[in-house]
Amino acid sequence: MLPAGTPAPQFTLPDTVSGRSVSLESYADSAAVLVAFICNHCPFVKHILDGFVAFARDFDDRGLAVIAISSNDVESYPQDSPVEMARLAALKDFTFPYLYDESQAVALAYEAVCTPDFYLFDRNRQLVYHGQFDASRPGNGVPVTGRDLRAACEALLSGAPVPREQVASVGCSIKWRADRAPEWA
Repeated sequence: MLPAGTPAPQFTLPDTVSGRSVSLESYADSAAVLVAFICNHCPFVKHILDGFVAFARDFDDRGLAVIAISSNDVESYPQDSPVEMARLAALKDFTFPYLYDESQAVALAYEAVCTPDFYLFDRNRQLVYHGQFDASRPGNGVPVTGRDLRAACEALLSGAPVPREQVASVGCSIKWRADRAPEWA
């Protein structure tokens, strides 16, 4: 896992909805940036997706930029293709870009392990939170609230310390291409 204080790895990726290129620097004026690794097919992502979309809307006008990225191998998982990503974004009315990391270089730079996986960066683009959305999992009966990520965002945006205790995300592993799988995956 990237340690707290790590600078946000830079990227420029295509947005599957608008077709335009989006970079981390596109959000230079934002008070904070959340980079979320998600995908279409993962049951853990599907479980929290409506809550995540609501979370993004709740923070839209508070200075938090939300960016979602899918880095999965689409040859093995065609449901995660850019066409399907755009379809899901339209269906769920995403208010944030849904970027496609075809080379998987961005997932490697972030040391992303699973979907969903959340990285919250402060105004200086230093990592302040890398953890779960909340404790809800498919079938565990815990409601989807975004409690952990909301607490980190509320603290950061209000100038309070971000909670030090951060529970790692749980979900489906990133689906690496055979030629890209990192040693730690």
